[in-house]
Amino acid sequence: MQPIMTIPELDAFLESEFPQLGGRDGGFSIVALESGQLTMRLLADDRHLRPGGTVSGPTLFTLADVAAYVAVLAHIGPVAHAVTTNLSINFLRKPKPGPLIGSARILKLGQRLAVVEVAMTNEGHDEVLAHAVATYSIPPRQAGTEGGKDKVT
Repeated sequence: MQPIMTIPELDAFLESEFPQLGGRDGGFSIVALESGQLTMRLLADDRHLRPGGTVSGPTLFTLADVAAYVAVLAHIGPVAHAVTTNLSINFLRKPKPGPLIGSARILKLGQRLAVVEVAMTNEGHDEVLAHAVATYSIPPRQAGTEGGKDKVT
């Protein structure tokens, strides 16, 4: 399965449809895109920390959800109404502040459901900090909307 959107197209979509992420100023950036996979970087700074100086669980959860969602979009097109129906996360190690990497891999991409796993690491390290599996519901499309904005029937 090959991506049908480019990184600049994905960036523009997120900027337009999800400005609450803050674009690159929010710390999120797509660093790689290939068949069935996407890598997202999050610069975890002071606003992402919990007491004790570690990256918070909600921050890791957000990285997993955004990376998985964008991986799905990269392969189905700009479907804003694809929604998370489940996300399960296991926190394995204490994450250090600084750049985090979310490596998303699509396990299943069907007409109505997508399942994606995301492994999160500190940038430059191989130890997995958290592992998530997410399921997304993909709305039905009207004929002729492939590659364009979604139209739910």
